[in-house]
Amino acid sequence: MTEHRGTIAMIGAGSWGTALSVALGQAGWPVKLWARRAEIAQAISRDRRNPEYLSEFELPDSVEATADLGEAVADAEMVVLAVPSQGMRSVCERLALHVQPDVGVVTAAKGLEQETGRRMSEVVADCLGPEREGKIAALSGPNLAPEIAAGNASATVAACPDAAFAARVQAALGTPRFRVYTNPDVLGVELGGALKNIIAIATGVSDGLGFGDNSKAALITRGLAEITRLGVALGARGETFRGLSGIGDLVATCAGAKSRNHFVGCELAQGRPLHAILAEMASQIAEGIETTRAALRVAAQAGVEMPITAAVHKVLFEGLAPLEAVKSLMTRAWRDELEE
Repeated sequence: MTEHRGTIAMIGAGSWGTALSVALGQAGWPVKLWARRAEIAQAISRDRRNPEYLSEFELPDSVEATADLGEAVADAEMVVLAVPSQGMRSVCERLALHVQPDVGVVTAAKGLEQETGRRMSEVVADCLGPEREGKIAALSGPNLAPEIAAGNASATVAACPDAAFAARVQAALGTPRFRVYTNPDVLGVELGGALKNIIAIATGVSDGLGFGDNSKAALITRGLAEITRLGVALGARGETFRGLSGIGDLVATCAGAKSRNHFVGCELAQGRPLHAILAEMASQIAEGIETTRAALRVAAQAGVEMPITAAVHKVLFEGLAPLEAVKSLMTRAWRDELEE
């Protein structure tokens, strides 16, 4: 086990925060895992398992759970934010009262803020202040939580324009089974991670309708095209979307079984209303739902066409039948594949 001088504060005890805590704890890190609800923190401390998320995995003894945000970050060397994207601002507003200015922050949520369209690193900067500049990184990649907790070989990207801090995150979070790459393109990495959830809903609809691999491959490929188109228009690097946080994450999330967004799409294809699907999911969150609203607004402001995203929006929020959404996509005007 590697010796570390401080702790990692893991803010959020959902599936992703729990999985990262398992992986980092096994790699020798002392982890303070913050749970919003005191009963979850108490159960983890007592049973070494999260009763609501990934309960099949035992948390290492080096992982200490708490419901006190100040306690979680008190001696943190690094803070990892693994809370849902739509709750990121409220958590960071509270975090600003406790975290020290020299402590780096890593965002591990994949989404766009529904009200503002802002990326998670931007939300963190809004709340923690300009002095945090250069010490906010975004973590994104094909990282399904159960596989990370199980110790399956995986890779991810830590994005930050400050190469020194990106290297710190790489060294801190990387383990023999979790390979961390760096990338200065925060915009591209965050957009890839957020927008792929929308395409995962679309592939879920396709699978739920009984379509085959041709349909899924087309959706993934054309989905990547519109994600890249928006990203480049906003200033991201096109090659980022050909990497782990782009096509890598897109393929993993669209594959099916372990993706909440894919599940939502499958259920929509069966004619179930969105409110009923969400009620069944209980505390599980499909980030792509609210990100769809935000992404369409951002795309409109940038003058970028996103036909798959628009179709998903109509199915989610405008009552369009899934088969009609497929028809609308398949009967669009002919165009060149490489046309931007």
